[in-house]
Amino acid sequence: MDDSPRIARAAAEAAARQSYGKLLAWLAARSRDVAAAEDALADAFAAALERWPRSGVPERPEAWLLAVARRRGVDAVRRRLTSEAGREHLRLIAEEAEARMTDEDLPDERLRLMFACAHPAIDPAVRAPLILQTVLGFDAAAIGAAFLVPPATMGQRLVRAKSRIRETGIPFRVPERAELGERLDAVLAAIYATFAEGWLDPAGTETRRRNLATEGIWLGRLVASLLPEEPEALGLLSLMLFAEARRAARRDASGDYVPLAEQDHALWDHALVDEAEALLRRAATLGAIGRYQLEAAVQSAHTARRLTGHTDWEAIRELYDALLAVAASPVVAINRAVAIAEVEGAVAGLAALYVLGDDKRLDDYQPFWAARAGLLARLGQVPQATEAYDRAIGLERDPALRRFLQERRAALRH
Repeated sequence: MDDSPRIARAAAEAAARQSYGKLLAWLAARSRDVAAAEDALADAFAAALERWPRSGVPERPEAWLLAVARRRGVDAVRRRLTSEAGREHLRLIAEEAEARMTDEDLPDERLRLMFACAHPAIDPAVRAPLILQTVLGFDAAAIGAAFLVPPATMGQRLVRAKSRIRETGIPFRVPERAELGERLDAVLAAIYATFAEGWLDPAGTETRRRNLATEGIWLGRLVASLLPEEPEALGLLSLMLFAEARRAARRDASGDYVPLAEQDHALWDHALVDEAEALLRRAATLGAIGRYQLEAAVQSAHTARRLTGHTDWEAIRELYDALLAVAASPVVAINRAVAIAEVEGAVAGLAALYVLGDDKRLDDYQPFWAARAGLLARLGQVPQATEAYDRAIGLERDPALRRFLQERRAALRH
């Protein structure tokens, strides 16, 4: 049996996983046309699947793919551009295409591509999906499924975003220091959104979310390696690693949800925790403290239980106070209320929640109702707690977490 097709496909898949974003970023940074670069690269991979079974896998698959993609790109420009400016553009691309390419000649442009995808001119809701597609090669169907958007709708949004990059001349560059803050925030927020979608599936069993947490961490590592002096890039990576370290402890042997306070810390990935701690310490030496560093510090305080045997809720409450000042949001406020309840009692925690009562965004936000139910239960207010648990259960999609809330509600009767 001829194994050539299987070997060629495996090599192409490995090249796609390791180099897709790097190749696309290099092509797009020079043409300023993400969609055209994607088409050229897709043709190159198709050519690899056709030729490699016959000719063998080249010594440098990345260089082979780039050479083919560049030729396809030149052909496309030749067909499309006829103006004087177009001929000049074609001449420049052709000159580059004539140069011999080696792996060492290919600079890493992925960070520039991410900044283009997260430009203020791009709809914030499509930034994370656009980074997933351009840097990691996810298709619109997979991205749409992960973000609960119909594939056709997601495809249209991605096409519009790429057209906007081309039509408005969004630059492929890392911003200058003076403008880096806001733009970096957009990149980091897109990466965190990717991780969060995967984090919602703790067992990694949902096809639509499988690997998203891993890919988010991969993107976080990439940014941290390319911007090693940016404290918030390190802070985000630290935050994601703290969370990922607890994955194995989030469900018991039966698949039931285990709250953080009740998790067996022996099941945590201590190597990831140690790496997260080191990143957080390094970030603290580099400049102002930002949102992701504070959130990572909260996780650090929780994981300190593995060493001290108890949770320092006073420290967590102070961190949430600081976080609320830096990044005020209902999510932060809810977590702060829970910390207040641990320090000052359920009455104080409930009072902090009641302050949020007029925020309409909380009407359909499960953690708000779950926190409210838990505090009301601690105060013995059974009817109100039951009602809040009902709201939380109705809003929860995760079967394991829904069972957990149902058990807490049932316990009120006893």
